[in-house]
Amino acid sequence: MDLESCTALPTPTRPHAPPAVATFAAAHLSRAAAWLRAALLSLVAVLVLVAFSVQAVDTDRIVKSAQKYGPTGVANAKALQQMMAGLAGKDDAAKIKAVNDFYNQRLAYMEDIDNWGVQDYWASPLEALGKGAGDCEDYAIGKYFTLTSLGIPHSRLRMVYVRATIAGAPNGYVAHMVLAYYPKPEAEPLVLDNLKPEIHPAGERPDLLPVFSFNAEGLWQGVGSIRANGDPMVRLSKWRDAVMHARQDGFQ
Repeated sequence: MDLESCTALPTPTRPHAPPAVATFAAAHLSRAAAWLRAALLSLVAVLVLVAFSVQAVDTDRIVKSAQKYGPTGVANAKALQQMMAGLAGKDDAAKIKAVNDFYNQRLAYMEDIDNWGVQDYWASPLEALGKGAGDCEDYAIGKYFTLTSLGIPHSRLRMVYVRATIAGAPNGYVAHMVLAYYPKPEAEPLVLDNLKPEIHPAGERPDLLPVFSFNAEGLWQGVGSIRANGDPMVRLSKWRDAVMHARQDGFQ
């Protein structure tokens, strides 16, 4: 029911009722209106609490899930749990810095063929932390899901496939993956990277040429607003699998 239309209804009174009866009726309606307002406020409060409980990440579940990835996974998951607990109530700037530093320091760079025995594998956060190593996608995936689990909306984050200019590379560049954070929808994104651990605005990273970007909600050309055709979960099967494994392990 529309509350505005409800409050606009005239108060029903008996036109010929004695003053005492009219006063009683008015008082009764006033109490009923007060009760209704209190009930609505209680309902809103319950809905807010439910929303927060749904969004709240269960870090104990993450630590428990890490057991299947061995002692290194458990140790790293406990460190992750401690780091996330310390970020309670902090702003986005503190969160992205702490998470960026955590994965850059906890993971050693290793190619997939050496780490997983295959040419290309996108690990979930706990898979990478279990190995204590990963390649560029694994750094970005870990940061992405840790930040969403800390309450940063998926819409503010994008995985970005780029061409990174590297001295000595065969073509002058290598394929690379970074994570972009958008303070506002149309703002210049900040780049979270394992090649350069400091966080910089995209405009200060001329060494990176965006090719396409995606998150759990969409797929875009470059980092702009042009949405590419197709669902990222369909077109990017490795991303779909990483999302599934991360959520199974307790990440949001």
